[in-house]
This record gives sequence, C-alpha cells and structure tokens, in this order.
Amino acid sequence: MVPDLPIAAALGDQQAALFGQTCFSAGDAKCTYGTGSFLLMDTGDEPVRSTHGLLTTVGFKIGTEPARYALEGPIAVTGSLVQWFRDSLGLINTAAEIETLARTVDDNGGCYIIPAFSGLFAPHWHSEARGIIVGLTSYITKGHLARAVLEATGWQTREVVDAMNADSDLTLNTFKVDGGMTSDHLLMQFVADVLGVPVTRPMVAETVSLGARVVEGSGVCVWSACRCGVVERVCDMLVVCRSS
Repeated sequence: MVPDLPIAAALGDQQAALFGQTCFSAGDAKCTYGTGSFLLMDTGDEPVRSTHGLLTTVGFKIGTEPARYALEGPIAVTGSLVQWFRDSLGLINTAAEIETLARTVDDNGGCYIIPAFSGLFAPHWHSEARGIIVGLTSYITKGHLARAVLEATGWQTREVVDAMNADSDLTLNTFKVDGGMTSDHLLMQFVADVLGVPVTRPMVAETVSLGARVVEGSGVCVWSACRCGVVERVCDMLVVCRSS
C-alpha cells in the first residue's frame, strides 16, 4: 500500500451495484445476472432480520448520513446453467444462441429444470440438493429445454423476490437488472412476467464500477451530493410484464 494514500471508500461488489443502480429508497431492488445471480433490496435505515432465508447486509453509508440496509439473496446457478447447456450437452455453440433456440417454441412444453448443481442458495440453503429435470416426454425438443433453462433463472428470481417482499413488508414496483444475461430479451421478458413488474436495464452496464467510483468520489470530496445529480440512471431497456 502506498504510504498516506487515503482509503476513500470500501464496498462489496453487490453493494456497489446497488448504489450504481440508484437503489436509494426502501423497496428498490436490483439483480446482477451472471454465472450466478445476486439480488439486493434496499430496506431503509434499519436492518431487517430475515425469516425467509435471506441475508441482512449493509447496503452503503455515505459520510454522516445514516447507513442504508439491504436484504440479499444469492442464486448459485443462472448463467452457468446456459454454459452447461452449451458445453456439456452441446446443444448450442454460443451462449447467445439459447435465446434463438428457445424462440423456436411457444412455451416449455411442461418441462422444468431445477439447477441445483452445487446445492441451492437463497432462500432454501440446501447444500445437498441436486438438480432435476421434470416433465420430459417424447414431445420435448431442444427448444423446450432451452426455454426451461432460461425460465429456471426467472423462477429462482421469483422465489427470492417473494422472500424479500415477505421479510420487508415492501412491494416491489420496478426491478433493476444488470450483468451479461440481461442481453437475453426473452429471459428479461419472462422475469418481468413472473414478477409482475417492469424490468429496467441501465445504459451504464458496469454498475459495480459506477457505484464504487461515485462513493469514492464523495469520500475525497470530488462531489458532495453524490445522490443528487452525480448518478443519473438512464435506461436502455424497459420490459413491461404481459397480462396472464
């Protein structure tokens, strides 16, 4: 470490993303979709002790302002399920091809996947759980399997959001997303549908870096009102849930 170098900020990556996604009000929630996925919901300036299988964490604290707390729900297998579909089953050549394949059918044909490759994280925390595929018939094609792969991420998201709503007594109004899987529009539409709320993705995709930079800048007085104008969240994607 360089002598006399000030430490202006210290944030975990998902807490930085929470800030970068401008989740500044109780009930604001974001999810980073990658190999695994991480949901956080701002619960205000008092910690909420989860009784539904979530983690209670500090979201962020700026200067003398009260700390903001959050509920966190990690999902072990999301993007890595697409990788398994590509590398182990060999049904696609690139991860992006799964959306095209999934669009060859109208639904999952009654096929569902629970991707417990390394147990289940929130809200179950069953380390011994193992994955299953149910609903297989001679009707099922690789297109249906592709749908089931994508929908597994949507259903796992729904489980964590339901737990967050139950713990916090807050209602999710908008779901903010980032990460590599958000380029899959079919998946994002499914997430919007199962949650029943709009899904938005920011133009600045690197929300972890953005959040860390803004908090760090506040720490060294580059700007003083970091939540008032410095972070401007402009969406490049809005997905509205479809009526069932």
